[in-house]
Amino acid sequence: QVRLVESGGGSVQAGGSLRLSCANSGRTFSNYGMGWFRQAPGKEREFVAAFGWSGSSTSYADSVKGRFTISRDNAKNTLYLQMNGLKPEDTAVYYCAADRISRPYVSSTPSEYAYWGQGTQVTVSS
Repeated sequence: QVRLVESGGGSVQAGGSLRLSCANSGRTFSNYGMGWFRQAPGKEREFVAAFGWSGSSTSYADSVKGRFTISRDNAKNTLYLQMNGLKPEDTAVYYCAADRISRPYVSSTPSEYAYWGQGTQVTVSS
């Protein structure tokens, strides 16, 4: 059974940094696309960043390009999201997600991810 556990959230001031981690267990980590999504109160869950199944392709939401970096450590079965230059509008619950299949593209669609973590809160104050 696939299990994803996020950590690293917290409260920071605008301009600060956080690094989120997502520990994966239950299957071979490197064979599937993985991504980060976020959901602010009263809003839809939105795409942040993702890897394709090979790990060589990435995609970022325009709102985080140049500030956030997604990375993965296959040996540790862990996905990361380094967030720099945080803004109040980045405040949300951040979720790690894993695909069920190996797609030939990097997916930014929440419904294409079968497995989700419990989420970790990120709060950015101005």
